[in-house]
Amino acid sequence: MKTLATLTISSIFLLTSIPCMAKKYSKPNIVLIMADDLGYGDISCYGSTKINTPNIDRLALQGVKFLDFHSNGTVCSPTRAALMTGKYQQRTGVEGVITAASHREVGLSLSEITLAEELKKQGYSTGIFGKWHLGYAENYSPFKQGFDSFWGYVGGNIDYQSHVDQEGYLDWWNNVSISDQEGYSTDLITKYGVEFIKNSNPKNTGKPFFLYLPHEAPHYPFQGRKDAAVRKEGSSTYTRKVNQDSIPFIYKEMIEIMDEGIGKVMQTIDDEGLRENTIIVFCSDNGGTKYGSNGVLRDFKASLYEGGHRVPAIISFPGKIKEGTTTNETVLSMDFLPTFLDFIGVKPSGKNIDGVSIKNLLLHGKKLANRDLFWSFGDKSVIRNGDWKLISSKSKGKITNEVYNLKNDLGEKKDLNSTKTQYVKEMLLKLEKWEKEVRIGVTIIAK
Repeated sequence: MKTLATLTISSIFLLTSIPCMAKKYSKPNIVLIMADDLGYGDISCYGSTKINTPNIDRLALQGVKFLDFHSNGTVCSPTRAALMTGKYQQRTGVEGVITAASHREVGLSLSEITLAEELKKQGYSTGIFGKWHLGYAENYSPFKQGFDSFWGYVGGNIDYQSHVDQEGYLDWWNNVSISDQEGYSTDLITKYGVEFIKNSNPKNTGKPFFLYLPHEAPHYPFQGRKDAAVRKEGSSTYTRKVNQDSIPFIYKEMIEIMDEGIGKVMQTIDDEGLRENTIIVFCSDNGGTKYGSNGVLRDFKASLYEGGHRVPAIISFPGKIKEGTTTNETVLSMDFLPTFLDFIGVKPSGKNIDGVSIKNLLLHGKKLANRDLFWSFGDKSVIRNGDWKLISSKSKGKITNEVYNLKNDLGEKKDLNSTKTQYVKEMLLKLEKWEKEVRIGVTIIAK
């Protein structure tokens, strides 16, 4: 009888514990993959006929492809600041690139609540493998900003082979320590991403995970997997020149190697039995350079024309997001933070969150509420509402305005400024108000 009673009690405990275990695993895993300087026309599912990206294409078929997604910044650091905080980068002081030459002692303020910190508070394991670019000093390491694990580099770019930055510093880290190792940076980023998924499987840990994979590709220096290093430690000059005629071929290889790695990450998620409860996001940090393609869009990285910030973006969540769909809703990098938190049923704890949740768009196709959207870099600023976009430029005390209707003129070829006098007046007032409001009490870190 004693044995029977023991078995009965054990059975009851086992049965009642199963729902509890299921609850532990109910929060979705989140994998955020971001390319560096990838243009709107640089992958095959966005129209490239020169570069083959079968794995990114497959991800698009498994979810929703955004036709009007934008990076918050037109260069690296600002977009990453917005992504991590859910707010316009101007509020963080990271308005420009945190450079290896001039910004080695500054970074994203530790008072900011990052996406990793938000998710960690909700019980997530957090890992970043790749490019940080929000602070060189140890105090600004991702390890101090909510990430449990970090392998990668903190600067804007490194030699893919020697891992040396533009100023000649070795820039390959394990958490807060320099720890160089052999390997092509894209392959190393993939390797650590795959290992993190295996080691963080919620079936074993009881915790969901957030994996952030900010790739280096296809940012310069242009190097294929078997190419020699172009930088060495202690020198800020290239050790060899890259033949300009070979760059298109190297560029293609760099993107295709990244795609290969993304395929390995997707396969690992499948092999670990995690696909049904994992959100996978792919995007770029800004528009492509002159070496890439932005499709029909005007201009390139660092520009406030569409080519500088309209970028590829894909989100997949099997059984939740309808497969093989596209959306024309306008979404920004800063919208990811509130969206991910909405999927786990909580609100952002940070102040002045500018991003909005797109959960209902993803799950139900519900249109987003109308909103004014803003960009600013250097001496130019943009306000956009719906199809209309105003670019205001300041130079030598003179202000020049341009107006475009993106629905009819995506390539921004026909300036309608002279025919939209009242619109320009109203939008400039809104733009001026925004520029003041987001910078109140902010210390500029990089501009």
